[in-house]
Amino acid sequence: MFGFRRLPREVRTALALESGERVVSHARAAGDGHVVATTHALHLPGGLRLPWHLMDRAVWDEEGLTVTMTDGAVHTVRLPEPGLLPETIRERVTATIVASRRVPLEPGGGVRLVARRVPGYDTPRWEFIFDPGLDPEDPGLRALAEQALEEMRRSLGV
Repeated sequence: MFGFRRLPREVRTALALESGERVVSHARAAGDGHVVATTHALHLPGGLRLPWHLMDRAVWDEEGLTVTMTDGAVHTVRLPEPGLLPETIRERVTATIVASRRVPLEPGGGVRLVARRVPGYDTPRWEFIFDPGLDPEDPGLRALAEQALEEMRRSLGV
């Protein structure tokens, strides 16, 4: 079991926390800095803030943490001792998901329709996560995805 260490005061002070946001867990990054999980986001060294509702997935390996955002951006941080971060990240990202369904759009491709809770909003935010190789700007694919979303919303009653 990892021992809990307090987040250094200078790290906590440097975080740009929103109203009501609090630190949940943290770990020292390789080199310099900390990775800090809060109730609203994951804060990476250098001041980068990754809101939970915009994370598609997080993967851990011997190199550390790789986070892929819903827009496809990828962020990697080396963490020699991740502590409780893996569990915290899994719990926080999972807690944002209200509904998720993959829908085929064309042979070999599809879209994931995901509804997520966003802090400060009563209604979930819907997003399209297209399979790699599909152009999310293609009007035909967007129309098919919109149609699939409407069908999904009707079936869920939202």
